[in-house]
Amino acid sequence: MPDPLLQYSDDLVPQGAEFARRLSAVLVDRLILDELSANRALRAQREAGERFDLVLVRLGLVPETLMAQNLADFCKLPFVSAADLLAVAAVNDDLNVAYLKQTLMLPIADAGDHIVVAIADPFNREAPDALAYQLDRKVVCCLAAASDIDAAIERLYGVTEAAVGTPQRKHAGDAAANDDDVQRLQDMASEAPIIRLVQDLIHRAVTTLASDIHIEPAEDSVRVRYRIDGVLHTVQNLPLEVRAALCSRVKIIARLNIAERRLPQDGRAKVTVRGREIDLRVSTMPTLWGESLVLRILDRSSIELDFAKLGFAERDENALIRLLEQPNGIILVTGPTGSGKTTTLYTALSALNSTERKIFTVEDPIEYQLPGINQIQVQPRIGLTFAAALRSILRQDPDIIMLGEIRDLETAQIAIQASLTGHLVLSTVHTNSAVSTVTRLLDMGIEKYLLGSCLKGVLAQRLVRKLCNSCAGPAEHPAALLASMPAVSPPAASAPWCAAKLRQAAGCPACRQSGFSGRTTIYEMLTITPQLQQAMVSDTSEAALSKIAVETGMVPMLNNGLAKVFAGETIPEEVYRVTQFDQWQTSLTEPTISAES
Repeated sequence: MPDPLLQYSDDLVPQGAEFARRLSAVLVDRLILDELSANRALRAQREAGERFDLVLVRLGLVPETLMAQNLADFCKLPFVSAADLLAVAAVNDDLNVAYLKQTLMLPIADAGDHIVVAIADPFNREAPDALAYQLDRKVVCCLAAASDIDAAIERLYGVTEAAVGTPQRKHAGDAAANDDDVQRLQDMASEAPIIRLVQDLIHRAVTTLASDIHIEPAEDSVRVRYRIDGVLHTVQNLPLEVRAALCSRVKIIARLNIAERRLPQDGRAKVTVRGREIDLRVSTMPTLWGESLVLRILDRSSIELDFAKLGFAERDENALIRLLEQPNGIILVTGPTGSGKTTTLYTALSALNSTERKIFTVEDPIEYQLPGINQIQVQPRIGLTFAAALRSILRQDPDIIMLGEIRDLETAQIAIQASLTGHLVLSTVHTNSAVSTVTRLLDMGIEKYLLGSCLKGVLAQRLVRKLCNSCAGPAEHPAALLASMPAVSPPAASAPWCAAKLRQAAGCPACRQSGFSGRTTIYEMLTITPQLQQAMVSDTSEAALSKIAVETGMVPMLNNGLAKVFAGETIPEEVYRVTQFDQWQTSLTEPTISAES
């Protein structure tokens, strides 16, 4: 079989103007590029002297996968999608994983007399030749997107010690003994293998849509875990020798003190991955075996500020919009860390943002920048606390104020004063349910009559994993599944629930064999009605407030979650994992369930 790579014309220089002109003409002819964008990219290519296809991807004019498809056609190479890359290694020989990652090349099929290899760079002919020499087999090439090959290499081989590199070995015996030597730490952190390792960890996390990177030292290794869809997954164990250098490198990019290892530190960093700007929030914590690091990934390009896309039903979205249209008062969002509270508040601010309104936010930290909104970063070290910032904001004549969190009585009192003087205040509180938010504020010391007059609504929420649409199938035993569910009545808007739509997780390469892809919001929305106002002033217990809330229209979070189960979006175990049954026992009734579709 002839090598398709050799079909590419040798008279074109990949970095040259003729290659750029021909590829540009093809993309314009296929309506992938317009003339204006093509000319802009050609100018950028001439200035940078880089390959035209890479310039297009970097500028965001053509998505990487679409570019790879068209480049494959242009070079007369077969194209391989991410779904076609194998879940098991096609070649079991002792391959140099570091070389595969460096050249973005992956064997994907053993055809007997030759090996089929996916490549990202059709112009790098030395790499396939080197692989053919190593395997003593003929190599036939096809083209795939660089990020797809990189993710597949990680999935199949992981990062071995060879990929980390050996320069750290010279410090193996003295890394721990010389931690006090700041210059040594800086030198270790500046070595190319460590720089590549940190870049690779961040790149893989962004590619797999992880929300956090956890780097945790142990007695004999350093464990790296990613939080994907709210669940931690161990991705690799690094040799102990890289611990000090790895920690120092992360501190350097986050502008932290590399010599301070006794106290926790917090910092920020900004990196670019595949042309996308990614913000990182970095936290360090001293532990028995060294510093534990957590890097929270804030990808502004992936956030979708739309209530429907967050998982809110149309009826609840309309009810929330009505609350947000109030001219004054307090609206709170509650839930544990990582439950999507900030994203919900940002979505609300986006809906409220207009040239007629002046909006301020006070955050710690500012997670995403919102155009047209005045955002303030809390800095307690200089006295700029939530309460201090809020006092000053009131002199700026705002219409809407968003507080990152109400943490103490002082902040709560100023927020109430702001709402009573004609401002709409949005904020978060850490409580387990919507009703418990009321008792939490009363426990802080807020007067009942003040809370009853200014609190307009509370939204309690959690995030549950969604079933992967590529592999999820109908539930095998729906009758048993129904029998295991608690007896709760469905909300009137969706009754009866449809048992025929129940699905179960399976697992495929698209979801990393987990059966889940992405997350959605389950929630309960408490609107303060006259009955609730009267009950709040009358020292009513939390259980009684919960009963009144349900009777006046609040759909408990458990009900909302099970509605998503019956819609085929998730499974009961996910809902049970994040909700509490006992607090709703007063509202449980026999379910209304239909077996028909």
